[in-house]
Amino acid sequence: MKSFIFDVLNDLNNRDADFSNLTFILPSKRAGVFLRQELSTLVEKTIFSPKIISIEEFVEELAELKTITNTELLFEFYNSYLELTPRREREAFESFSKWAQILLQDFNEIDRYLIPQKEIFDYLSAIKKLDHWSLEPEKTEFVSNYLKFWDKLKVYYNHFNTSLMARKSGYQGLVYREAANNIDAYCAANPNKSHIFLGFNALNTAEETIIQKLLDSTMAEIFWDIDTSFLENPIHDAALFTRKHKKNWPYFKSHPFNWVTENYKKENNITLYGVPKNIGQAKTVGAILDTIIIENPELKSTAVVLGDENLLIPILNSIPKKIDALNITMGFPLQSIPLASLFELLFTIHKKGQQTFYYKDVISVLSHQFIKPLFENDDNNEASKIIEAIKINNLVYLSLEDLKTYSSNPLTTLLFSNWQNNSQQAISNCFNIITTIKEHLSENKSNNLLSLEHLFRFNTLFNELYRLNESYNHIKDISALYSIYNELLSSETLDFKGEPLQGLQVMGMLESRVLDFETVILTSVNEGILPSGKSNNSFIPFDVKIENNLPTYKEKDAVYTYHFYRLLQRAKNIYILYNTEPDALTGGEKSRFINQLQLENIHQIKHHIVVPQVPTLDISLKEVLKTDSAIVKLKEVAKNGFSPSSLTSYMRNPLAFYYQKLLGIKDLEDVEETVAANTLGTVVHDTLEALYEPFINVLLTVDNIKEMKSKIEDLITHFFKKQYKDGDLTKGKNLIIFEIAKRYVLNFLNIEIKDLKQGNTIKIIALEQKSDIPIDIPELGFKVALRGTVDRVDEYNGVTRIIDYKTGKVTPGEVSILDWEDITTDYKKYSKSFQILTYAYMIHAQKPLNFPVEAGIISFKNLSSGVMKFGVKESPYAKTKDSLITQDTLNHFEKELKKLIIEICNPEIPFIEKEV
Repeated sequence: MKSFIFDVLNDLNNRDADFSNLTFILPSKRAGVFLRQELSTLVEKTIFSPKIISIEEFVEELAELKTITNTELLFEFYNSYLELTPRREREAFESFSKWAQILLQDFNEIDRYLIPQKEIFDYLSAIKKLDHWSLEPEKTEFVSNYLKFWDKLKVYYNHFNTSLMARKSGYQGLVYREAANNIDAYCAANPNKSHIFLGFNALNTAEETIIQKLLDSTMAEIFWDIDTSFLENPIHDAALFTRKHKKNWPYFKSHPFNWVTENYKKENNITLYGVPKNIGQAKTVGAILDTIIIENPELKSTAVVLGDENLLIPILNSIPKKIDALNITMGFPLQSIPLASLFELLFTIHKKGQQTFYYKDVISVLSHQFIKPLFENDDNNEASKIIEAIKINNLVYLSLEDLKTYSSNPLTTLLFSNWQNNSQQAISNCFNIITTIKEHLSENKSNNLLSLEHLFRFNTLFNELYRLNESYNHIKDISALYSIYNELLSSETLDFKGEPLQGLQVMGMLESRVLDFETVILTSVNEGILPSGKSNNSFIPFDVKIENNLPTYKEKDAVYTYHFYRLLQRAKNIYILYNTEPDALTGGEKSRFINQLQLENIHQIKHHIVVPQVPTLDISLKEVLKTDSAIVKLKEVAKNGFSPSSLTSYMRNPLAFYYQKLLGIKDLEDVEETVAANTLGTVVHDTLEALYEPFINVLLTVDNIKEMKSKIEDLITHFFKKQYKDGDLTKGKNLIIFEIAKRYVLNFLNIEIKDLKQGNTIKIIALEQKSDIPIDIPELGFKVALRGTVDRVDEYNGVTRIIDYKTGKVTPGEVSILDWEDITTDYKKYSKSFQILTYAYMIHAQKPLNFPVEAGIISFKNLSSGVMKFGVKESPYAKTKDSLITQDTLNHFEKELKKLIIEICNPEIPFIEKEV
C-alpha cells in the first residue's frame, strides 16, 4: 500500500525537489516520524534532513511567542481579574476558575478565527442587555452585576493579552493571531524558503491567512488528502472544509488543487462488530488481532484506533501475548496509576480540615501499596497493628493522637497531621511523603524501577503546583489546591517507550492524522463518541458563532467525519466496533458514520453482533468428602462439645458447619458503625443477668422488679461500652438502638410485674447457666459432648421453665412440632424447638429435673406473646399443643439428636451444601 505521505514525497522527488531546503509542515508531530521513514526509503543519495515541524511549532516561530499551559493561563488570567475587580466583588480562585476556563476557550476561538475583538464583545454585551430588559425602572443588583460582567469581557481580554505579550507568551489563539499579523514580515525576510503543507483539513482563519500568503508568495505548496467520493458529494461532511477551501481560496483559481484521489471506492473488507460494553470491545479487539497475526505475524501497517481513549487500559490487557512489537502513541493517564489513589485519599481526609478521620479512610491510607511497606519493622507491621486496633476497639473516628498510641512511626504524623487548610503546607507534606516512599523503594531499586518512575512524575506534578503557587500565590486553601491538582493530573500522562515504526500501532483518532494503514481496527464508533455530538461549553451563543463564522458542533462533527473516512480511504481490512448497550453518559446507538457507510452501498459490509460466551454454571450443590483429617477434626469438635447453635448450623447448611467448625473460618471482623443485632442481643442478655442475679433462689416481688428499673440505664450503658468498645452511642442510629435496648428491658420487667400482680409466683433458679455434658453414642466409638449456656431457668407457679431470650422476632408457630423426625431436617420451622429442647436435655443430664417442665422462648420483638412454650401438636390443624415436657419427650428428642450427631460424624456422608 502506498501512503499519502509517500505519494507526496514521490511527487516532489519526480520534480527534483531539493529536500534539504524544504520545510515540511504537518498537522501533528507524530506524522513527522513516518515522513522521515518514507523519505529514507525514497531518496537514494545522502542528504541533509529537511526541517519537519507541526503547524503549532511553525505558528509559534512566526508569532515569536511561546504557548503556555492551560493551568498557567488560568493563574495569569486571575492576575488580570484581581487588578480589574474591586476587592469586595472578587471571587475566590476556585470559584473564578470554573467560569474562567470557559472564557479562555472563547478568547482562544475568537483569536484563532481573527474575529475583531471589540465588535464581538460589544455585540455580546448588547445581546445580554436585550435578554434581561425589565419593566422595572431600576435593575436588581443581580441583573446589574450580571450585565457588568459582560461589559467587562473586553477589558479582561485586553488586559490579559497585554500581560501575556509582555512575557512573550500566550494561549494558542493569541499565538495564531500574532502569527497571522507577522506573516507579511516573515515572507519579506525569507523569500527563498520553501514550505510544504500536507494532510490538512479543517483550518482556522489564522491558518488560512498564513498558508494563503505563503502560497501567493510562491513560498509554499499544499497537498490535500481528499477522495473524489467525498469532494463531489455536496452534502458529505468528510469534505466540508476542503470544498470551502477549493471554492473560496483565490490561489486555486489559477493553480491545481492537489490532490483529489480515488481510493475510497476500491475494494476492501469492512466488518462491523456490535459488542456489548467497553470491556467486550477490548476482548473483541484481542480476538481480531489473534486472527490477523496468523497471516501477518509482524502486524505491519496495522493500527488499533481508539474512538474512546478511556479504552486504552482494557485494550492493552486484551492484546495477545504473542504480539511482541507494540507502539502506543497515547500516554498512560497519570490518574490511572496506583499512586494517584494515595494522593486522592490524602486530599479526601485533609480538605475537610477536620481533627478526626473516618476509620475507612484511615484503613485505606494505611493499606495502600505504597504506604503499608513503610510501616514494616523487625517484629511486625505497625499499619496492620493500627488496623487491628481500629477493629478490636470499634473506632469509627480517630484523631492523630489516637493513631500515635498504636504507632511511633514518624510517617503516622506525616500522613495524618492536619494541613491547617494551608496549600503550601499541603504541598510540603506531599513532597515529604514522596521522599519517604522514594527512600524505601531505592533500597531495592532494580525491582522498583516502574514505581520510581511513577513517583518521579508525581514529584514533577507537585513541583509545578509549588512553582505556580510561589509565582502567583493564588492557591489559598486545600480545596483550591485540590481543584488545580486534579486539573494538572487529568492532563498528565506517562509516555510509553517503543519503536514507532514497528509492530502494532495503538493510537487515538487525532494521532491518526496523515497516517495510512492497511489494517485498521476502530473502536467505540457510537453517537456521542464518534462524533461527539452537540456540546456548547462556551459563553458565545450559537447564533453569534454562526454570524461570526466561529465553529459550532457541526464543524466539530465534520472534523471527525473526515478523520473517520480518511482512515478508510487506503485501508484494505477495516474492523469497526461499536457498543450495543445504551448508556446515558457515553451514547448508546451506533454512530451515524456506520449508518452512512451502509446507506452508501459502495462496499460489501459484513455485520456481526458479538454475543459474549456465558459459561454454563454448575448449579449442582457442593459436596465435601470427609477425609481422614476431617474425621480427626470432627472427633476433636465432638470431644469439646457440640453447641445447640453449631448443630442448628449443620441443619441449616452442612457446608457452613464444615467451614466454621472444621476449617475455623470466622465471619469477617469489621468496625461496627451501627450497632449490630448480635451486639444488641448480648447487651440485653448481660443486662438481664445483672438485674436478676441478686435474686437467684428468691421468690420475686413487685418491689424487686421496680428496684431493677432504676438500674437499667447504667447497666445498658456499661454493657454497650463493653461490647461496642469506643463506638459512639450518642447520636444517629446507635442512639436509637441504645434506646431500644432500654425499652426491651423495661418492657420485659413490666410484663414480670404484671405477672406477679396477677398472683403468679416466679423464682429464679439459674441465669446464664453453662452446661457441658457427655452423651453416650455407642455407634461412634469416641467421646461426644454437648455444651451450651441457658439464658434462664426459673420456677413459675412451681413448674420449672427453661427460657431462651431472642432479641429477634419469634412466633409461637416456630416452637411447635408435629412429627419428631422433622425436628432435625427443617431448619426454618424447627431450629428454635431444637435449641430449647437441647437446653432442657442438657440441664436434665446435669441435674435430673422434676417432670413435667416447660421450655420456651421470650422474643423481645414479640413480648406480648409472653413465654412461647415448646409443644407437640397432634395434627397440623390442632389449635392446642401439649406444652409439658416429660421424660418421654426427652427420650424422643434424644433419639433424633443422636441420629443428627451420627450423621455429622459418619465418614460415608459428605458435607452437602443446602440452598439457604
